[in-house]
Amino acid sequence: MHKISSLRNYFLLFFISSFCFTSCSKQLQDVVNGTGTSTVLEQYFETNVLNQNFIINLATNNGVDITANYNGYIFKMLKTDYYHGPVQVTKGTNTYTGTWSSNTDYSKLVITLPATPSEFVFLNREWKFTKKALPQMELAPWGTTEPLVLHMLRQ
Repeated sequence: MHKISSLRNYFLLFFISSFCFTSCSKQLQDVVNGTGTSTVLEQYFETNVLNQNFIINLATNNGVDITANYNGYIFKMLKTDYYHGPVQVTKGTNTYTGTWSSNTDYSKLVITLPATPSEFVFLNREWKFTKKALPQMELAPWGTTEPLVLHMLRQ
């Protein structure tokens, strides 16, 4: 009798574990495909960052303030999915298009813009979030100790 009870418990545990792993896997795949519900991080990023206008209110390159190079520019990250999409940059009547991407925990932001105008070269890199106290995003280079700083303020 004890063996039957142990065997029954084993099968019950196996069934429950299989169900849980299948459900979690399905939810993860739905998020990747964009067909499932979004996570709290995705909702936060979509609400506070995507489709919002940002200006650069601080940019320093090796301790040199280059913020004035970005006066008049408005940056908007658009959504293809929660982890990448196009970037629109406008200044006056000029519009420039690039791309953005992020990792799943939103600690990294990759910005890719055309090489002209030349001030975009500074922005074209992998950035890490050092602070997300929106409406302010504070960024530094990902994976290096270069003394570069980028702050973007939501309008």
